[in-house]
Amino acid sequence: MTLVAGLGNIGKEYENTRHNVGFMLIDSMLQDGGYIDVSSAKFQGELYKKGSLLLLKPSTYMNASGKSLKAVNDFYKPDHIIVVHDELDIAFGAIRFKNGGSSGGHNGIKSIDSLIGNNYDRVRIGIGRGDKGVINYVLSDFDSNQIKQLPDILLHAKNAIFALVSSKDIAAVSSKFTLKA
Repeated sequence: MTLVAGLGNIGKEYENTRHNVGFMLIDSMLQDGGYIDVSSAKFQGELYKKGSLLLLKPSTYMNASGKSLKAVNDFYKPDHIIVVHDELDIAFGAIRFKNGGSSGGHNGIKSIDSLIGNNYDRVRIGIGRGDKGVINYVLSDFDSNQIKQLPDILLHAKNAIFALVSSKDIAAVSSKFTLKA
C-alpha cells in the first residue's frame, strides 16, 4: 500500500496559496475518479482510497502535518509514503525528488520527520522565493502568470507520482521526471 500525502492548509483563505500546492495535486489526482472517501476524525484529514493507493490531505494545518500522517501510517501501515509539498529553494515550475534528508526549514516536513522519521519519498514542487518574507510569500496566492502554468506543472507531478507508486524507484523517477524551471 502507498500513501500519498499532499501538504497544505485548510480553509478557503488558503485554497490558492503557494503553500497549498500539495493539496492542489491531491485534488488533481482525485479528479481521475474511483476513490472512496475513508476519512475519519482519527486521521485528522481527508483520506481517500483506491485499490492499494491512499491519498491524504491533512487538516492539521501545515505545521502539524505529521499528526495526520502518523495516524494514517499507524492504522494502514503503508510500505511506501510519498509527501508532496511546496519548496521555496526551487524555482517556480521546477519539480525535484528526494528520499529522506533534511527538512530544509519546511515546517510541515519537520512535523512529519519528528513523528514518523524521514524515510519517505518527497515530491518537491518549486514555488521560488518572493520579496514578501517567507510567511507572507508562501501564504499568498500564485500570480496570474503562475496560475496559467500550474495545470501543466501539476499534471507532470501527478504523472511522476503514478510512476513512483508503480516502481518505488525514486532515482529512476527523478531521472525521468525532474523538471527545471
